Amino acid sequence: MKTDTIFYTLLQNLPSVLFELLEKSPQLATHYEFSSVEIKELARRIDGVFLPKVEYPEDPIYFVEVQFQPDEDLYWRLITEVFLYLNQYKPDKSWQAVVLWAKRSLDPGIPFAYQTSLAAGQIHVVYLDELTDTSSSIGLGIIKLVVAPEDVAVQTARSLINLVQQADAANSRYLLELVERMLIYKFSTYSRQELEAMFGLTEWQQTRFYQEVEEETQLKTKLETIPRLLKMGLTVEQIAEALELKIEVVRQALKKQDRQD
Repeated sequence: MKTDTIFYTLLQNLPSVLFELLEKSPQLATHYEFSSVEIKELARRIDGVFLPKVEYPEDPIYFVEVQFQPDEDLYWRLITEVFLYLNQYKPDKSWQAVVLWAKRSLDPGIPFAYQTSLAAGQIHVVYLDELTDTSSSIGLGIIKLVVAPEDVAVQTARSLINLVQQADAANSRYLLELVERMLIYKFSTYSRQELEAMFGLTEWQQTRFYQEVEEETQLKTKLETIPRLLKMGLTVEQIAEALELKIEVVRQALKKQDRQD
C-alpha cells in the first residue's frame, strides 16, 4: 500500500488529525467534508480536499499534499492544481494549502515566486518526523507510527493500540481497523500471526479489513493454483467448480498467465 494512500485513508476516516497537525481544534473537522475532486484541465484528481459544509461559509478550503520522496516540483504542481480547481469550481471562499513532508530534508523550500505572491501562511508546511507528544491523540499516534524507524515503531504501535482500546466502544472498532492498516503497511514483511503475537491483538480478526485481507489472500492462492490444475487435464469449467470461482475469473487468470509467458 502506498504511503499517500495510507494518509488519505487516515484523513478520510479521521479528519480531525489535519487540524491537530495545524495546531487547531480537532472539532473543526465537523465543519468539513473530505473529498476527491476532478480537475478537467489536468485529467486528474486532487485527492486531499477539505470542503467546508454550507453552514460554515467563512471557513477556508484546505488542499492537502503528502510527500515521502524528494520532489523539486511539488509546490509548483500543487499551486497549479489549486488555481485550476479555483478556476473550474469558482468557490466564494479563501483557501489554504497544507504540505505534509515525511522529513525536513526532503523539502526544497517554497519557491520565491509564491513567497511574494501568496498571503503569508497560505502554504502550511508540516514535518511529520518532528511531531513530539502524540500520546493523547490516536490520529497523531498513527502518523508517528508510519514515519518511525522500525525499532521505535514497535513500541509506538503498542502504545497506540492501548490508546485505541481505551476509546469508547462506538469508535474503538473502526479505530482498530485503521491501526491494522498501518501495522500491515509498516511491518509488511511480517505474517498476520507474527503481528498478532507482537502486539497482543486478538480481536482484529473480527474487523472488516482483516476479513478483506484474508479473502484477497485466499483468492490469490486459488488463482496461483489454476495453471497447475489446467496442466493436470481439468477443463476451465472443472477448475471453476473445484475452486468455487466464476468461470470468467478462471479464464481471465489464464489469459494473464499467457501474457506473462
